[in-house]
Amino acid sequence: MRPDELSSALLAWYDRDRRILPWRYAPGLTADPYHVWLSEVMLQQTTVAAVIPYFLAFTHRWPRVEDLAAAPVDDVMAAWAGLGYYARARNLHACARLVAEWRGGRFPDDEAGLRQLPGIGEYTAAAIAAIAFGRRAVVVDGNVERVMARMFAVLEPLPAAKPRLKDLAASLTPGSRAGDYAQAVMDLGATLCTPRSPACGLCPWRPACRAQGLGIAETLPAKVAKAERPTRRGVAFWLMAPDGSVLLRRRPPKGLLGGMMEFPSTEWREAAWSLDEAAPVSPLAPKSWKLLPGLVTHTFTHFHLELAVAAGRTPAQAAVRGVWCPLDRLENQALPTLMRKVARHALAKAY
Repeated sequence: MRPDELSSALLAWYDRDRRILPWRYAPGLTADPYHVWLSEVMLQQTTVAAVIPYFLAFTHRWPRVEDLAAAPVDDVMAAWAGLGYYARARNLHACARLVAEWRGGRFPDDEAGLRQLPGIGEYTAAAIAAIAFGRRAVVVDGNVERVMARMFAVLEPLPAAKPRLKDLAASLTPGSRAGDYAQAVMDLGATLCTPRSPACGLCPWRPACRAQGLGIAETLPAKVAKAERPTRRGVAFWLMAPDGSVLLRRRPPKGLLGGMMEFPSTEWREAAWSLDEAAPVSPLAPKSWKLLPGLVTHTFTHFHLELAVAAGRTPAQAAVRGVWCPLDRLENQALPTLMRKVARHALAKAY
């Protein structure tokens, strides 16, 4: 099949069987750039199912990019809490401010202009240019890489195969209905050309798929084996004042969980901490620390984390770097998922 025949077959399938998503517009309609940008940033390394409630909450609270730009960054970080990869939230707010204040609420309509904005890389710029502005842009995510590896039986493993897979994706990208095509090929990978047990019998590209013809579709794309994640360990401090408030502090603006709120803790290292070793690191020295039973576990991209939780009380809200937060207002804080686990653990085990 020629490239134009493949794109026509895929678009016909998309018109009939596309996923219905809250940020997606019907085929042929122009999408709102704000919705496209917001959804694409949220979808970076995050599943559609996880993103949907956040997208709906953000667009209800901040219907326009100008509304998001005017919001305090702490409110945006708190609304993002639980979605992960928190640098995205800081960049989201910075980008909204730039678009609102310097561009009158209008996003650039091409890849080069979009890539000048905070938090927008190669993939996101291509997706916005295609979906929101109808530009012929080559949109390649993990789903598209899988489709191309199978369509052309690319045996070279990832990540080395990425440049070739993008070239192959470009060879099939049509000049018309660019946004619909970009969403169609991503949908194909997400719903039919899945990592395991692909539904080849339903695929509009089955006649042209080399991997399917060779019977190796499920083995592609090949990947270099990942190194085992190391485990790091630390102690988090659950420190309460007489009025029932708990001590929080803000993490540095850059780095892991940057700018989010946390319960003070030791550094995270390979060796486990004893309570005697950890106590001097705590922000205050209560009369005694109680090491709670069990551990809080969490997995980041590059390592596993095990946190012990030490609970203590202080006779007053002492002056210390951080903020004292009432327990009933913890939900309003920009606490990442890890720290919400710490809070649940402490509340279940300390009393």
